[in-house]
Amino acid sequence: LNIFQDDLESLVNTPSSFSATSGERGTIKAKANFDAKADAAALRKAIKGLGTDEKVLIDILTQRSSAQRQLICKAYQEAYSKILLNDLKGDTKGNFEHVLVALITPPAAYDCHEVTRAIKGAGTTESILIEIFASRSNQQIKALSDVYLQENGKSLIQRLKTEVSGDFSKALLLLAEGKRDESTAVNTEKAKEDAKALYNAGEKRLGTDESKFIEILCQRSIPQLRQTLIEYNNISGKTLQKSIENEMSGNLEKLLVAVDKCCHFKCTNVFFPVVPYEATLTRIMVSRSEIDLLDIRTEFKNLYKSSLLSFIKSDVSGDYGDCMKSICGGDD
Repeated sequence: LNIFQDDLESLVNTPSSFSATSGERGTIKAKANFDAKADAAALRKAIKGLGTDEKVLIDILTQRSSAQRQLICKAYQEAYSKILLNDLKGDTKGNFEHVLVALITPPAAYDCHEVTRAIKGAGTTESILIEIFASRSNQQIKALSDVYLQENGKSLIQRLKTEVSGDFSKALLLLAEGKRDESTAVNTEKAKEDAKALYNAGEKRLGTDESKFIEILCQRSIPQLRQTLIEYNNISGKTLQKSIENEMSGNLEKLLVAVDKCCHFKCTNVFFPVVPYEATLTRIMVSRSEIDLLDIRTEFKNLYKSSLLSFIKSDVSGDYGDCMKSICGGDD
């Protein structure tokens, strides 16, 4: 518990990746002396020949920023009257195709398509919704919702209401509104009050008042929540995560634990599957590559005692593996 306490105290005033817009903790940076036309020509040549030159695709698309990749798509269309997305889909397949498509899709549209995939068809993939809505900033959630509205003509909130229910729905919809408090100031008294309210709503009573957990965990700012977790630990002698796991079950438990975990780390993504489910691996690597992948690598090493790069090397192979290694960057 003391390690937990020290870690959180050192994090209270550290910027979280909820507030990260610039990519100082990303592994992919904008390329200096960037030339969209030259990149587009190299990609066209790599795709057009007999057989595809996968190495060129990987070298270019994993070593340019997302904004630069958008400029390459534009230059490609202007020069060849073809859409790079369609050409990549026609020329690659499987996980390799998925990661290349992810790389050239603007981040908000990529998040939107992942959410759409999670709610399409029979049954909803709650784990994807939990991962995305627990770890995105208000700005990212708003951008994702805007794309959803443009592409579907209806609001994402309305659609989610038809897919999820109960307390899980209340918590998810609060997060999906993208209205989490963004203040960086920490009010210790308020944190003590919230910690007490959480303790009274869970550990201290028979049965659980889920609404109190939802209200606090889904609306307070990340620095404020970090302070609340410290105060909670002081009052109850245990971590809030432990209490959530004792008091709740199902998707609500998973969602609130994910929010709690996002407070514990500099980076928000601690969702790494130890055995990669490729879609999750692709989503995390691509969506965090310019935000906090360096922090994710550090946390990964702390949690699993081996580097993210060595994990990727031993678990995924081929062109897809090469792409993942390139996004990951160095070893730790």
